Amino acid sequence: MKREKPLVEALQRFVEKRPVSMHVPGHKNGILSTLPQEMKTALIYDVTELSGLDDFHHPEEAILKAEQLLSETYQSERSFFLVNGSTVGNLAMIYATCKRNEKIIVQRNAHKSIFHALELVGATPIYVTPEWDEKTQTYTSVSLETLKESLQQHNEVKAVVLTYPTYYGITSNELKTQIDLCHSMNIPVLVDEAHGAHLIASNNFPASAIELGADVVVQSAHKTLPAMTMASFLHVKSKLVNVEKVNQYLRMLQSSSPSYLLLASLDDARFTIQTYLESDAAYYLSKRKLWIEALQSIQALEVIEVDDPLKILLRVKGYTGFQLKAALEENNVYIELADLNQVLLILPLLKVGQTYPFADLRIRIKDAVQALKKEPKIIVQSKTISIELAKVTMPEYSYDQVEQLEKEWIPYMRAIGRISGGMVIPYPPGIPMLVPGEKITVSKLSQLEELLMAGASFQGQHKLDKKLILVIK
Repeated sequence: MKREKPLVEALQRFVEKRPVSMHVPGHKNGILSTLPQEMKTALIYDVTELSGLDDFHHPEEAILKAEQLLSETYQSERSFFLVNGSTVGNLAMIYATCKRNEKIIVQRNAHKSIFHALELVGATPIYVTPEWDEKTQTYTSVSLETLKESLQQHNEVKAVVLTYPTYYGITSNELKTQIDLCHSMNIPVLVDEAHGAHLIASNNFPASAIELGADVVVQSAHKTLPAMTMASFLHVKSKLVNVEKVNQYLRMLQSSSPSYLLLASLDDARFTIQTYLESDAAYYLSKRKLWIEALQSIQALEVIEVDDPLKILLRVKGYTGFQLKAALEENNVYIELADLNQVLLILPLLKVGQTYPFADLRIRIKDAVQALKKEPKIIVQSKTISIELAKVTMPEYSYDQVEQLEKEWIPYMRAIGRISGGMVIPYPPGIPMLVPGEKITVSKLSQLEELLMAGASFQGQHKLDKKLILVIK
């Protein structure tokens, strides 16, 4: 495997020519930009599909070489760069495997982009409820037993969509068996591995879904690798999914004006993984261990380790994650997300010789915890989150029916047993609490009320500032 960055090198060669821009974009190599100088400097590389820089939607040169190296690195049949985030990868893999009214099994704690794909395609979702984990106080993965139950109950399933690892860094030791089971029934497994682009870096990390036999795997390179925001990968390794069909939908769904800065950062992120050694992993894990031990010495702070070595959870008993998040931000520490119980931190994937301000971070976290302890405590009954009535469910109405039926806004506390007319999404992590066509349960409303009281943020169709949600009339 060659150690090169074809796309980065092509851009460097192009810029060295001191080209004069008579093409888009309108900032003309940054000359006309009034951005701060630090941002403006990068615009010389923000070009379009010019001679020597290849064509993103029909690659034959630098982009093709870079994607081939990506495929070699992840051992796929074919891999693609994504400039519209993992969202576009999730859309493309579902479009490529399902048609309107066809059944697809979906892990219920999937990202909102999966639900949007189902709505756009018009597929019929079969929701499978993941297991509740007491240690992390989160939903994790779907059990093998639940998947078997869903496959027994429903014939002619076109695909199974799973999330691995979870946003909180939990993996499943049953994924390989689940993939094998689906393949024995000629059903492809599509995996949203947005938070797992780094997993192949070391044998000491959990296995990637692509290594475990998944047919299509989508990864957010920007989440755990040094790629720019929106930069993602899609890998296909399948006898059941047509790679050209996936490519067709990517050409339709992705921008016709791709950012070369994003593409270069994908080439660079791939290079990072390709050249990551076990010695790098050992170096990183030793730094991580020392830092966690330092955090554990902070009085009242609880540190929860998870499967993914790039994730840790922090808690302070008697305080919500939202309170801890606010205290950390007062000390200029910005975390990935907060929930009722904790905050989630994403650590840097260091190589030998690279440093990070862990000592300073510990001081800031300690100061935040000490300040937080002066605030009043909040009692959270988070057990309600784990209540679910069934492992396998279907929405009461299809997306098409929801769109056609009349809807009304009602107080959310009067919505028990009603059918949701819109999507309500705590964000982050972006996992929908209410989905159009789904019955609204006591447990969901209890969770909604707790999150509102704790100061959570929501996306979707709602008027929660007025305590209203949208339901089928």
